[in-house]
Amino acid sequence: MASNNKVSFSSFLNKFPEIDLPITLSIDTHFTFSKNNKQLHPLEVDQFISLIEGPIEDEFTEVIPCFSFKDTNDFHAIVYWKAALLDYQYVLATFTKKGVPIARKVIAGTFSDGVNIAQSVATIDSDWTINIVTGAAGLKEEYDATKSTAIEVDLLADGNIMEGE
Repeated sequence: MASNNKVSFSSFLNKFPEIDLPITLSIDTHFTFSKNNKQLHPLEVDQFISLIEGPIEDEFTEVIPCFSFKDTNDFHAIVYWKAALLDYQYVLATFTKKGVPIARKVIAGTFSDGVNIAQSVATIDSDWTINIVTGAAGLKEEYDATKSTAIEVDLLADGNIMEGE
């Protein structure tokens, strides 16, 4: 890509407004973000999101910036919503101050393989603890809440993401 077609890392980060935590990311939360934040330009996806996701070659995949964490000091933490065919994900991604990827974790979303559907909801607390609850069922089955799973994920002070034990 020609150098005159580059987006600065700071310009990319400006697409992710800082918010106060806690926040809950549910099935419909992306509608609020879509109203307030424009879809990332393909150049931004190519330069920054692809660094942490790998190449996104499907021109129908949308990436909507959601928000960034405040007061992360030595790194940047962003959350974006990635919509692909039957796969909608809220992704937590961290970068160094210079834009080098540190970590990536899908923290909520909806996925279907055409036979089953799984949905996850995440709550991010002010201490950067993320509680994720996931439920799944067959498309022709009634959802059974007793089969839901819950995990805890922590965003660490160095930008790494660790799943609790």
